[in-house]
Amino acid sequence: MKKHIAIAALTISSLYAGMAHAELGSTVTLTSDYDFRGITQTALKPALQASLDFSHESGFYLGAWASNVDFGKSAKTEAELDLIGGFKGSFAEGFGYDVGVVHYAYLPTKDQVAFNEIYAGVTFKAFSAKYWYSEDFGNTGAPASYIEANASIPLPSDFGVSLHAGHSSGDYWKDAYKRGYTDYSIGVSKTLGQFTATLKWVDGSDLKETVKTPGDVFSTKSKVVFQVATTVGF
Repeated sequence: MKKHIAIAALTISSLYAGMAHAELGSTVTLTSDYDFRGITQTALKPALQASLDFSHESGFYLGAWASNVDFGKSAKTEAELDLIGGFKGSFAEGFGYDVGVVHYAYLPTKDQVAFNEIYAGVTFKAFSAKYWYSEDFGNTGAPASYIEANASIPLPSDFGVSLHAGHSSGDYWKDAYKRGYTDYSIGVSKTLGQFTATLKWVDGSDLKETVKTPGDVFSTKSKVVFQVATTVGF
């Protein structure tokens, strides 16, 4: 897995030669909760998130994404930093693909929960599906998989509807809960100039064991999440 990250990083040198055909941008998001596959990462508290994204016309892209987190009083972790590298393109009219790798890092590093995850996805117009796999989920030594289906449907007057369903499985979840679980979300968004506001309902309560947790740390209870995001190019 580390080899995949090294390969992605090495592409930077070749991409510099084509900077005239590349794009650099950043997205900043303020959200009422950082939800990850139906599980809160901020104990149902707000999060400030930001990304730095580099894309090349060849299809290669690199990115970094950061957010504050809350894993409970006993955890030293205060922030998450994800490093992303991949390639996307199209293979038929209306069809696209996306493959890559993510390195999840947590700061400070004392909790030692960093891990890698690879992914492969396909898109068709407003619909997409993606498969994620980690051979060492959460740095536990146990593998885990995640498969998701999404729809992003534009509506008149710069409104949009987003639908999501995902399922987590693998030894990591079997060891902890003897089974995997399914999460869902339904959202409505509105673009106002350079900003997009999104209101969505998120549910991970299929993982019943963590619906009620002390201090709502890693809670999977149903919730309403409100987000405001803006993207700028450089």
